[in-house]
Amino acid sequence: MSDELAFMCRALELAAKGKGFTSPNPMVGAVIIKKGKIIGEGYHHKAGDKHAEIVALESCVQNPRGGTLYLNLEPCCHAGKTPPCVEAIINAGITRVVAAMEDPNPLVKGRGFELLRRRGIEVEKGLCQQEAEELNEKFIFFIKNRRPFVMIKAALSLDGKIATPTGKSRWLSSPEARRYVHQLRQEYDAIMVGINTVLRDNPRLTARLPGAEKKEILRVVLDGKLRIPLQCSLLKEKRGGEVVIFTTPAAPAERVKQLRSLGIRVVIAREKEGRVNLNYALKQLAEKSIISLLIEGGAEVFASALKEKVINKVLFIYAPKIIGGRDSIPLFGGEGKKELASAYKLSKVRSFRLGPDVAIEGYLKWCP
Repeated sequence: MSDELAFMCRALELAAKGKGFTSPNPMVGAVIIKKGKIIGEGYHHKAGDKHAEIVALESCVQNPRGGTLYLNLEPCCHAGKTPPCVEAIINAGITRVVAAMEDPNPLVKGRGFELLRRRGIEVEKGLCQQEAEELNEKFIFFIKNRRPFVMIKAALSLDGKIATPTGKSRWLSSPEARRYVHQLRQEYDAIMVGINTVLRDNPRLTARLPGAEKKEILRVVLDGKLRIPLQCSLLKEKRGGEVVIFTTPAAPAERVKQLRSLGIRVVIAREKEGRVNLNYALKQLAEKSIISLLIEGGAEVFASALKEKVINKVLFIYAPKIIGGRDSIPLFGGEGKKELASAYKLSKVRSFRLGPDVAIEGYLKWCP
């Protein structure tokens, strides 16, 4: 591995340390080199904190003047909660910047590079671009499409069932799989379920990793008629994050008032075929800077997301169990494709073990 590649890999490694905490900002890592040695490095820890470039400059063990800066994303050139990084880079005397990719944000999008070049700083981009794009796939998708990056996650039996005919599903997956899911939850801004999942499983929808930094996640329920029980774990658990319920005009006005009096955010959404319009809900979440959404159930919500073509990525965790029976609950509700030729297809598929379970992950082919 060349030194340049090693330095960029280090920047990517540092950037990944902010996973789950930088939203709505991207994950960024920075490494400063002088005379072939690392003299400073850092990463963006969480939204509102110093950017990676500033952390790296402040960590330098010697004057960075004349040094090279490696980072996985173009430095910002606009003021937000923190000053523009390009000014700090210029003032520090950095003479060369190597970035993996251009920032797709219209406020930046090549302007950071241009400002650096105008001040005589050499700029190169493209080293490890694919890895950089994969790391910030949620941020990139949100910036380009103005809606959250959506992943659906489901635990199911080998015969494709997510629950028995009586709705029993706890615990279908193994402890190892459940730990992985809690880790996954920390990487998303919001978790969504349908009301049937709330009634059947009584979930808390929190990220519970022992020893891990706590993160509040927006917990979203689609409940067209506000059937959610006031004593359910989701409403009683105050440590997990805000709860928002999307309902329809069919919801009883008194029920809306009652939930709001408890501090629950209730949104009267547009409806589609008698249900909450999923695209409307996603648009509302985007306006709140929710850049990523993990949908965890149930079958009808999955079916709606598939039909509306809003799914970017899937994670199916297969337990070595067979439930059987035509009345057991399948992974997807609704109507299926009548011809195999028109079946939805996945790309970039990978599989891995989670204890006794097998996980399959992939991207829907309509997605970039």
